[in-house]
Amino acid sequence: MALNVENIRQQFPILQREVNGKPLVYLDNAASAQKPDAVIDAMSGQARTAYANVHRGLHTLANETTEAYEGARLTVQRFINAPTPENIVFTKGGTEAINLVAAGLAPDIEPGDEIVLSVMEHHSNIVPWHFLRERKGAVLKWVPVLEDGSLDMDALRDAIGPRTRMVAMAHMSNVLGTVTQAKEITELAHAAGAKVLFDGCQAGVHLDVDVSEIGCDFYVLTGHKIYGPTGIGALYGTAEALRELQPYQGGGEMIEIVEQDRVTYNEPPHKFEAGTPPILEAIGLGAAMSWLEQYDKQAVLSHEQSLYDRACEGLSAVNGLVIHGKQEGKGPVLSFSIEGAHPHDIAQLLDRYGVAVRAGHHCAQPLMTHLGVSATARASFGIYNTHSDVDVFVEALHKARGMLL
Repeated sequence: MALNVENIRQQFPILQREVNGKPLVYLDNAASAQKPDAVIDAMSGQARTAYANVHRGLHTLANETTEAYEGARLTVQRFINAPTPENIVFTKGGTEAINLVAAGLAPDIEPGDEIVLSVMEHHSNIVPWHFLRERKGAVLKWVPVLEDGSLDMDALRDAIGPRTRMVAMAHMSNVLGTVTQAKEITELAHAAGAKVLFDGCQAGVHLDVDVSEIGCDFYVLTGHKIYGPTGIGALYGTAEALRELQPYQGGGEMIEIVEQDRVTYNEPPHKFEAGTPPILEAIGLGAAMSWLEQYDKQAVLSHEQSLYDRACEGLSAVNGLVIHGKQEGKGPVLSFSIEGAHPHDIAQLLDRYGVAVRAGHHCAQPLMTHLGVSATARASFGIYNTHSDVDVFVEALHKARGMLL
Protein backbone atom coordinates (compact mmCIF):
# COMPACT_ATOMS: atom_id res chain seq x y z
CA MET A 1 0.00 0.00 0.00
CA ALA A 2 1.57 3.29 -1.12
CA LEU A 3 1.58 6.27 1.22
CA ASN A 4 -0.21 9.48 0.36
CA VAL A 5 2.73 11.63 1.41
CA GLU A 6 1.12 14.91 0.38
CA ASN A 7 -1.83 14.16 2.63
CA ILE A 8 0.58 13.36 5.46
CA ARG A 9 2.46 16.62 4.92
CA GLN A 10 -0.75 18.61 5.22
CA GLN A 11 -1.06 17.32 8.78
CA PHE A 12 2.21 19.01 9.82
CA PRO A 13 1.70 22.79 10.09
CA ILE A 14 5.42 23.59 10.26
CA LEU A 15 6.07 22.03 6.86
CA GLN A 16 4.10 24.84 5.26
CA ARG A 17 6.63 27.52 6.27
CA GLU A 18 9.64 28.92 4.44
CA VAL A 19 13.23 29.29 5.64
CA ASN A 20 15.41 31.96 4.06
CA GLY A 21 12.79 32.46 1.38
CA LYS A 22 12.76 28.78 0.44
CA PRO A 23 10.26 26.02 1.24
CA LEU A 24 11.40 24.16 4.33
CA VAL A 25 13.10 20.82 3.63
CA TYR A 26 13.39 19.25 7.06
CA LEU A 27 15.98 16.45 7.14
CA ASP A 28 16.91 16.53 10.83
CA ASN A 29 14.44 13.87 11.91
CA ALA A 30 16.97 11.72 13.74
CA ALA A 31 17.49 14.63 16.15
CA SER A 32 13.81 15.50 16.54
CA ALA A 33 10.82 14.98 14.28
CA GLN A 34 8.03 17.48 13.61
CA LYS A 35 4.58 17.14 15.16
CA PRO A 36 1.27 16.44 13.38
CA ASP A 37 -2.02 18.14 14.19
CA ALA A 38 -3.13 14.97 15.98
CA VAL A 39 -0.44 15.47 18.63
CA ILE A 40 -0.83 19.21 18.91
CA ASP A 41 -4.61 18.90 19.21
CA ALA A 42 -4.46 16.08 21.77
CA MET A 43 -2.25 18.09 24.09
CA SER A 44 -4.01 21.43 23.69
CA GLY A 45 -7.43 19.79 23.86
CA GLN A 46 -6.60 18.08 27.14
CA ALA A 47 -5.25 21.32 28.59
CA ARG A 48 -8.34 23.25 27.48
CA THR A 49 -11.05 20.83 28.58
CA ALA A 50 -9.95 18.26 31.15
CA TYR A 51 -6.68 19.00 32.88
CA ALA A 52 -5.91 18.00 36.47
CA ASN A 53 -3.28 15.98 38.29
CA VAL A 54 -3.46 12.23 37.84
CA HIS A 55 -4.13 9.28 40.18
CA ARG A 56 -4.73 11.19 43.40
CA GLY A 57 -7.93 13.10 42.70
CA LEU A 58 -11.55 11.93 42.93
CA HIS A 59 -13.21 14.73 41.00
CA THR A 60 -14.27 14.57 37.36
CA LEU A 61 -11.31 16.39 35.81
CA ALA A 62 -8.84 14.23 37.73
CA ASN A 63 -10.59 11.06 36.61
CA GLU A 64 -10.72 12.18 32.98
CA THR A 65 -7.05 13.17 32.95
CA THR A 66 -5.99 9.94 34.64
CA GLU A 67 -7.95 7.95 32.07
CA ALA A 68 -6.20 9.78 29.22
CA TYR A 69 -2.78 9.41 30.85
CA GLU A 70 -3.17 5.69 31.52
CA GLY A 71 -4.68 5.31 28.04
CA ALA A 72 -1.37 6.57 26.68
CA ARG A 73 0.42 3.84 28.64
CA LEU A 74 -1.83 1.27 26.95
CA THR A 75 -0.89 2.76 23.59
CA VAL A 76 2.83 2.42 24.32
CA GLN A 77 2.24 -1.17 25.41
CA ARG A 78 0.52 -1.91 22.11
CA PHE A 79 3.09 -0.01 20.06
CA ILE A 80 5.97 -2.27 21.15
CA ASN A 81 3.89 -5.37 21.97
CA ALA A 82 4.68 -5.41 25.69
CA PRO A 83 2.80 -8.03 27.75
CA THR A 84 1.01 -5.59 30.09
CA PRO A 85 0.76 -1.84 30.71
CA GLU A 86 2.62 -2.42 33.99
CA ASN A 87 5.72 -3.08 31.88
CA ILE A 88 5.72 0.56 30.72
CA VAL A 89 7.32 3.31 32.83
CA PHE A 90 6.90 6.89 31.70
CA THR A 91 10.09 8.95 31.83
CA LYS A 92 11.03 12.40 30.60
CA GLY A 93 12.88 10.84 27.66
CA GLY A 94 15.22 8.10 26.53
CA THR A 95 18.11 9.58 28.47
CA GLU A 96 16.27 9.46 31.77
CA ALA A 97 15.10 5.91 31.04
CA ILE A 98 18.68 4.68 30.66
CA ASN A 99 19.80 6.62 33.74
CA LEU A 100 16.92 5.05 35.65
CA VAL A 101 18.15 1.56 34.78
CA ALA A 102 21.81 2.30 35.47
CA ALA A 103 21.04 3.93 38.82
CA GLY A 104 18.66 1.14 39.77
CA LEU A 105 21.33 -1.49 39.07
CA ALA A 106 24.08 0.40 40.91
CA PRO A 107 23.55 -1.20 44.35
CA ASP A 108 24.23 -4.64 42.87
CA ILE A 109 27.35 -3.65 40.90
CA GLU A 110 30.69 -4.74 42.35
CA PRO A 111 34.21 -3.73 41.27
CA GLY A 112 35.15 -5.65 38.12
CA ASP A 113 31.58 -6.21 36.95
CA GLU A 114 31.33 -5.52 33.23
CA ILE A 115 29.05 -3.42 31.05
CA VAL A 116 29.25 -4.24 27.33
CA LEU A 117 28.64 -1.38 24.88
CA SER A 118 29.22 -0.73 21.19
CA VAL A 119 31.33 2.13 19.86
CA MET A 120 28.29 3.53 18.04
CA GLU A 121 26.24 4.28 21.16
CA HIS A 122 24.69 7.69 21.78
CA HIS A 123 26.15 9.46 24.81
CA SER A 124 22.87 8.79 26.65
CA ASN A 125 23.76 5.09 26.49
CA ILE A 126 27.37 5.68 27.50
CA VAL A 127 27.58 8.27 30.27
CA PRO A 128 25.20 6.52 32.74
CA TRP A 129 27.43 3.44 32.52
CA HIS A 130 30.50 5.62 33.06
CA PHE A 131 28.85 6.63 36.33
CA LEU A 132 29.00 2.96 37.35
CA ARG A 133 32.63 2.82 36.25
CA GLU A 134 33.53 5.92 38.29
CA ARG A 135 31.43 5.19 41.35
CA LYS A 136 31.21 1.40 41.54
CA GLY A 137 34.36 0.17 39.78
CA ALA A 138 32.53 -1.35 36.83
CA VAL A 139 34.48 -2.10 33.64
CA LEU A 140 33.22 -0.89 30.27
CA LYS A 141 33.92 -3.25 27.37
CA TRP A 142 33.59 -1.88 23.85
CA VAL A 143 32.47 -3.71 20.72
CA PRO A 144 33.59 -2.25 17.37
CA VAL A 145 31.68 -1.97 14.11
CA LEU A 146 32.76 -3.48 10.81
CA GLU A 147 33.64 -1.51 7.69
CA ASP A 148 30.01 -1.34 6.53
CA GLY A 149 28.95 -0.03 9.92
CA SER A 150 27.38 -3.26 11.16
CA LEU A 151 28.04 -4.49 14.68
CA ASP A 152 30.95 -6.93 14.96
CA MET A 153 29.05 -9.92 16.33
CA ASP A 154 32.19 -12.01 16.79
CA ALA A 155 33.69 -9.28 18.93
CA LEU A 156 30.44 -9.07 20.89
CA ARG A 157 30.57 -12.79 21.64
CA ASP A 158 34.15 -12.40 22.86
CA ALA A 159 33.23 -9.39 25.01
CA ILE A 160 30.42 -11.12 26.93
CA GLY A 161 31.71 -13.17 29.82
CA PRO A 162 30.97 -14.38 33.37
CA ARG A 163 31.40 -10.87 34.85
CA THR A 164 29.03 -9.23 32.35
CA ARG A 165 26.09 -7.63 34.13
CA MET A 166 24.58 -5.58 31.32
CA VAL A 167 24.74 -5.48 27.53
CA ALA A 168 23.49 -2.04 26.42
CA MET A 169 23.14 -1.50 22.68
CA ALA A 170 21.44 0.76 20.19
CA HIS A 171 18.73 -1.02 18.24
CA MET A 172 19.41 1.50 15.45
CA SER A 173 22.40 3.84 15.34
CA ASN A 174 21.59 7.54 15.18
CA VAL A 175 24.70 8.12 13.05
CA LEU A 176 25.15 5.05 10.85
CA GLY A 177 21.56 3.86 10.67
CA THR A 178 22.87 0.40 11.58
CA VAL A 179 20.20 -2.01 12.83
CA THR A 180 21.54 -4.47 15.37
CA GLN A 181 20.45 -8.09 15.72
CA ALA A 182 18.42 -7.50 18.85
CA LYS A 183 17.11 -11.01 19.43
CA GLU A 184 20.51 -12.66 18.93
CA ILE A 185 22.19 -10.09 21.19
CA THR A 186 19.58 -10.80 23.87
CA GLU A 187 20.18 -14.53 23.63
CA LEU A 188 23.94 -14.06 23.96
CA ALA A 189 23.55 -11.83 27.01
CA HIS A 190 21.05 -14.10 28.73
CA ALA A 191 23.22 -17.16 28.11
CA ALA A 192 25.92 -15.44 30.20
CA GLY A 193 23.46 -14.46 32.92
CA ALA A 194 23.52 -10.78 31.93
CA LYS A 195 20.67 -8.39 31.37
CA VAL A 196 20.23 -6.51 28.10
CA LEU A 197 18.96 -3.02 27.34
CA PHE A 198 18.21 -1.61 23.90
CA ASP A 199 18.23 2.07 23.07
CA GLY A 200 15.23 2.18 20.73
CA CYS A 201 15.06 5.96 20.32
CA GLN A 202 15.79 5.67 16.58
CA ALA A 203 14.34 2.21 15.97
CA GLY A 204 11.00 3.06 17.55
CA VAL A 205 10.01 5.35 14.69
CA HIS A 206 11.32 3.27 11.78
CA LEU A 207 11.07 -0.40 12.77
CA ASP A 208 8.25 -2.68 13.84
CA VAL A 209 9.46 -3.17 17.42
CA ASP A 210 8.27 -6.25 19.29
CA VAL A 211 9.85 -6.49 22.74
CA SER A 212 8.14 -9.80 23.44
CA GLU A 213 9.79 -11.30 20.38
CA ILE A 214 13.18 -9.73 21.16
CA GLY A 215 13.05 -10.97 24.75
CA CYS A 216 15.13 -8.10 26.17
CA ASP A 217 15.01 -6.99 29.79
CA PHE A 218 14.75 -3.27 29.01
CA TYR A 219 13.83 -1.20 25.96
CA VAL A 220 14.00 2.59 25.78
CA LEU A 221 11.88 5.00 23.70
CA THR A 222 11.73 8.77 23.38
CA GLY A 223 8.70 10.75 22.27
CA HIS A 224 10.12 13.58 20.20
CA LYS A 225 11.58 11.31 17.52
CA ILE A 226 8.25 9.47 17.09
CA TYR A 227 6.46 12.68 15.97
CA GLY A 228 5.54 13.30 19.61
CA PRO A 229 6.45 15.95 22.18
CA THR A 230 9.70 16.52 24.01
CA GLY A 231 9.97 15.82 27.73
CA ILE A 232 8.44 12.35 27.50
CA GLY A 233 9.76 8.85 26.91
CA ALA A 234 9.12 5.33 28.03
CA LEU A 235 11.05 2.49 29.58
CA TYR A 236 9.89 -1.05 28.93
CA GLY A 237 11.01 -3.62 31.46
CA THR A 238 10.03 -7.20 32.07
CA ALA A 239 8.08 -7.76 35.28
CA GLU A 240 11.10 -9.46 36.85
CA ALA A 241 13.57 -6.78 35.75
CA LEU A 242 11.40 -3.94 37.08
CA ARG A 243 10.73 -5.78 40.32
CA GLU A 244 14.48 -6.18 40.95
CA LEU A 245 15.37 -2.59 39.98
CA GLN A 246 15.84 -0.08 42.79
CA PRO A 247 13.78 3.16 42.61
CA TYR A 248 15.48 6.00 40.76
CA GLN A 249 13.79 8.94 42.52
CA GLY A 250 11.75 9.33 45.67
CA GLY A 251 8.56 11.30 46.21
CA GLY A 252 4.83 11.11 45.78
CA GLU A 253 3.18 8.31 43.78
CA MET A 254 6.14 5.92 43.99
CA ILE A 255 5.44 5.03 47.62
CA GLU A 256 3.08 2.66 49.39
CA ILE A 257 3.62 3.69 53.04
CA VAL A 258 5.78 6.49 54.43
CA GLU A 259 6.51 6.66 58.17
CA GLN A 260 9.16 8.38 60.22
CA ASP A 261 11.35 5.32 60.39
CA ARG A 262 10.46 3.36 57.22
CA VAL A 263 9.14 3.55 53.68
CA THR A 264 7.68 0.94 51.37
CA TYR A 265 7.40 1.33 47.63
CA ASN A 266 4.59 1.12 45.13
CA GLU A 267 4.48 -1.59 42.49
CA PRO A 268 5.93 -0.99 39.01
CA PRO A 269 5.47 1.08 36.97
CA HIS A 270 4.44 3.65 39.61
CA LYS A 271 7.49 2.72 41.69
CA PHE A 272 9.56 4.64 39.12
CA GLU A 273 7.24 7.62 38.52
CA ALA A 274 7.92 9.90 41.47
CA GLY A 275 6.08 13.21 41.62
CA THR A 276 3.72 14.79 39.15
CA PRO A 277 4.50 13.22 35.76
CA PRO A 278 4.62 14.93 32.34
CA ILE A 279 0.88 14.47 31.91
CA LEU A 280 0.17 16.35 28.71
CA GLU A 281 3.38 15.06 27.15
CA ALA A 282 2.41 11.45 27.88
CA ILE A 283 -0.97 12.06 26.27
CA GLY A 284 0.86 13.60 23.30
CA LEU A 285 3.11 10.54 23.05
CA GLY A 286 0.08 8.26 22.97
CA ALA A 287 -1.47 10.44 20.27
CA ALA A 288 1.75 10.31 18.21
CA MET A 289 1.94 6.52 18.38
CA SER A 290 -1.74 6.14 17.53
CA TRP A 291 -1.27 8.52 14.60
CA LEU A 292 1.73 6.59 13.30
CA GLU A 293 -0.04 3.23 13.71
CA GLN A 294 -2.67 4.19 11.13
CA TYR A 295 -0.08 3.83 8.36
CA ASP A 296 1.11 0.49 7.04
CA LYS A 297 4.52 -0.10 8.58
CA GLN A 298 5.97 -1.76 5.51
CA ALA A 299 4.77 1.09 3.30
CA VAL A 300 6.47 3.59 5.61
CA LEU A 301 9.69 1.58 5.61
CA SER A 302 9.66 1.29 1.81
CA HIS A 303 9.03 5.01 1.42
CA GLU A 304 11.84 5.98 3.78
CA GLN A 305 14.20 3.53 2.10
CA SER A 306 13.40 5.02 -1.30
CA LEU A 307 14.32 8.47 0.03
CA TYR A 308 17.64 7.19 1.36
CA ASP A 309 18.44 5.35 -1.87
CA ARG A 310 17.60 8.41 -3.98
CA ALA A 311 19.84 10.58 -1.83
CA CYS A 312 22.74 8.15 -2.10
CA GLU A 313 22.35 8.04 -5.87
CA GLY A 314 22.31 11.82 -6.09
CA LEU A 315 25.36 12.19 -3.86
CA SER A 316 27.41 9.63 -5.78
CA ALA A 317 28.56 12.41 -8.14
CA VAL A 318 29.85 14.63 -5.31
CA ASN A 319 33.64 14.41 -5.39
CA GLY A 320 35.29 13.64 -2.08
CA LEU A 321 32.06 12.62 -0.35
CA VAL A 322 32.11 9.63 1.99
CA ILE A 323 28.95 8.02 3.37
CA HIS A 324 29.41 6.51 6.84
CA GLY A 325 27.42 3.32 7.37
CA LYS A 326 26.34 1.10 4.50
CA GLN A 327 24.88 -1.92 6.23
CA GLU A 328 22.24 -3.72 4.18
CA GLY A 329 18.82 -2.99 5.66
CA LYS A 330 19.98 0.05 7.66
CA GLY A 331 17.65 2.84 8.70
CA PRO A 332 17.09 6.05 6.71
CA VAL A 333 19.99 7.95 8.28
CA LEU A 334 22.66 9.34 5.95
CA SER A 335 25.82 10.59 7.65
CA PHE A 336 28.51 11.90 5.34
CA SER A 337 31.78 13.81 5.10
CA ILE A 338 33.21 15.86 2.25
CA GLU A 339 36.99 16.03 2.06
CA GLY A 340 38.17 19.54 2.85
CA ALA A 341 34.77 20.81 4.03
CA HIS A 342 33.75 21.09 7.68
CA PRO A 343 30.29 19.64 8.44
CA HIS A 344 29.24 22.85 10.24
CA ASP A 345 29.94 24.88 7.10
CA ILE A 346 27.98 22.37 5.02
CA ALA A 347 24.96 22.64 7.32
CA GLN A 348 25.02 26.44 7.35
CA LEU A 349 25.20 26.65 3.56
CA LEU A 350 22.37 24.13 3.14
CA ASP A 351 20.25 26.24 5.46
CA ARG A 352 20.45 29.07 2.90
CA TYR A 353 18.40 26.84 0.62
CA GLY A 354 15.89 25.96 3.34
CA VAL A 355 17.44 22.52 3.95
CA ALA A 356 17.80 21.51 7.60
CA VAL A 357 20.44 18.85 8.34
CA ARG A 358 22.46 18.09 11.46
CA ALA A 359 26.22 18.61 11.80
CA GLY A 360 28.52 17.62 14.64
CA HIS A 361 29.50 14.52 16.56
CA HIS A 362 25.79 13.61 17.08
CA CYS A 363 26.44 12.74 20.75
CA ALA A 364 28.55 9.80 19.54
CA GLN A 365 32.17 10.82 20.12
CA PRO A 366 33.53 7.26 20.50
CA LEU A 367 32.08 6.48 17.06
CA MET A 368 33.64 9.63 15.56
CA THR A 369 37.01 8.50 16.93
CA HIS A 370 36.44 5.04 15.46
CA LEU A 371 35.60 6.57 12.07
CA GLY A 372 38.63 8.89 12.19
CA VAL A 373 36.60 12.10 11.94
CA SER A 374 35.72 14.87 14.38
CA ALA A 375 32.19 15.32 13.03
CA THR A 376 29.86 14.47 10.15
CA ALA A 377 26.88 16.03 8.42
CA ARG A 378 23.66 14.01 8.66
CA ALA A 379 20.46 13.96 6.65
CA SER A 380 17.73 11.81 8.16
CA PHE A 381 14.41 11.02 6.54
CA GLY A 382 10.90 10.68 7.91
CA ILE A 383 7.41 9.75 6.84
CA TYR A 384 6.61 13.26 5.52
CA ASN A 385 9.71 13.72 3.37
CA THR A 386 9.37 13.54 -0.42
CA HIS A 387 11.54 12.76 -3.41
CA SER A 388 11.43 16.49 -4.12
CA ASP A 389 12.94 17.12 -0.68
CA VAL A 390 15.78 14.78 -1.57
CA ASP A 391 16.37 16.47 -4.92
CA VAL A 392 16.49 19.92 -3.30
CA PHE A 393 18.95 18.59 -0.71
CA VAL A 394 21.21 17.03 -3.36
CA GLU A 395 21.19 20.14 -5.54
CA ALA A 396 21.90 22.36 -2.55
CA LEU A 397 24.77 20.13 -1.46
CA HIS A 398 26.36 20.34 -4.92
CA LYS A 399 26.16 24.14 -4.69
CA ALA A 400 27.52 24.15 -1.14
CA ARG A 401 30.50 22.04 -2.14
CA GLY A 402 31.26 24.44 -4.97
CA MET A 403 31.32 27.36 -2.52
CA LEU A 404 33.48 25.54 0.02
CA LEU A 405 36.11 24.05 -2.26
